[in-house]
Amino acid sequence: MKNFKTILLLILVTSLLNRCTDHVDYEAIEGYQITSEIYFQQEADYDAALVGTYDVLQWLFFNIQLGAIASDLTLAGGESATDYIGIQQIDDMTHYPENNVLRQIWQFLYEGVNRANYMQQNKANIDFEGKEAMYGEVYFLRAYYYFELVKFFGDVPLFTEARLTAGDAGTLVRAPKEEVYAQIELDLQNAIASLPNSQSQEGRVNKYTAYSLLGKVLLYQDKFSESAEAFDNVIGIYSLVDDYGDQFLRFGENGSESVFEIQYSNQSNWYDWGCAHCSEGNYAIIMNGPRGWSGPEYAQGWSFNVPTAEFYNSFHPDDLRRDATILDIESFASATGATYSEGYDHTGYFNNKYIPRAGESGGQTELNYLTNFRIIRYSDVLLMAAEAYNRSGINDNLALNFLNQVRVRAFDDNEFELNNLSGSDLTQAIWEERKFELALEGHRFFDLVRTGLASSTIQGFIEGKHEVFPLPQQEIDISGLTQNPGY
Repeated sequence: MKNFKTILLLILVTSLLNRCTDHVDYEAIEGYQITSEIYFQQEADYDAALVGTYDVLQWLFFNIQLGAIASDLTLAGGESATDYIGIQQIDDMTHYPENNVLRQIWQFLYEGVNRANYMQQNKANIDFEGKEAMYGEVYFLRAYYYFELVKFFGDVPLFTEARLTAGDAGTLVRAPKEEVYAQIELDLQNAIASLPNSQSQEGRVNKYTAYSLLGKVLLYQDKFSESAEAFDNVIGIYSLVDDYGDQFLRFGENGSESVFEIQYSNQSNWYDWGCAHCSEGNYAIIMNGPRGWSGPEYAQGWSFNVPTAEFYNSFHPDDLRRDATILDIESFASATGATYSEGYDHTGYFNNKYIPRAGESGGQTELNYLTNFRIIRYSDVLLMAAEAYNRSGINDNLALNFLNQVRVRAFDDNEFELNNLSGSDLTQAIWEERKFELALEGHRFFDLVRTGLASSTIQGFIEGKHEVFPLPQQEIDISGLTQNPGY
């Protein structure tokens, strides 16, 4: 399947929606009309379309990577200064509208929106048991895709009633992010109203997943009281795992702390380097591994997304999260006799949460790692709820309690509880805890932006410009959209 070029081209090629290999490139609206007449006529069609709407989640590996690389925690790495130039530029804060990585993020997120809209467009075709609950998942997914778009790009085109057609060319405009947020909130409220409390199939979202995302969306808008109210519905539903590091291993996936995970598989033998996202595996994992690796436990990779020495050394020496988060490659190699080769920006450290491990891929090895992305964990919910309670002024004692639940697990020692904190001091402590608890999971850059700390923390960050990324130049040229300031 060829690479998609713009929203309008991308959204026209969605056919049966359920697999990347089901897409065909065509231009005539007639094909769209035929598809509408023959599809969504039985429950199985809706099931397949829902799978297809989830499927786009697997393509969003760069969203996670850039949350660390654009921040102060990691460097781009890779083989050389020109390896994945789009990533290198973002690491250096020299990115501009001609950036292949940002273009891919934009295209994939709008593919997700378009698949959800296609289901919305055909919702009334037939009735069947469980349809409203199914559409709760659709609304959640559309909310998630739009939330990612707002985080990356700010004001973005907003459409919800149907997928776009060729006739919409040149009509797109950027909606103010406040309008997009309002739609996200509406979708999540609709999801909450119809989703079940639990799902029998791993990876499918439930009511509490939607409450958690709603709380996060409200927090990003500084709606602290409303955010705290949303999180109230989640507190106590999940629990922290005893061993912090276990949840990032294969046996720890979808555990008691998992609120929302993107599911991956290593079972696909099909691959196409022109469509790296088309397998069921996690392509990002190979990017995080050491080059030329020969040794136990791990597998070789491409040495991207390497943590800095400053970040490694900023952990308290008794913090159990440090070694679960960061692999000290030199110490590990010395202890095991393993060998490796150094890549560009070599720091001696690797992302131990999302690193290739031996035996966890299949088919085309680089494309089929089965490691799930942990998108929302319960510790994240606790820290977001703590921030919401603190910054709203509702209850600093409860906020401190939530914070200390995370800290006690991190050190396995009650002596590391924080006491007598309130107000802005407590806010700063919560933000600092997020740095260590959620490191390398895609949150850091956006946390720094939303809290106003990015310009003082990220080297090269220009205030008033780098809070959002540039819209892809092709969207400017073809759709006539306005560009973000400074680009």
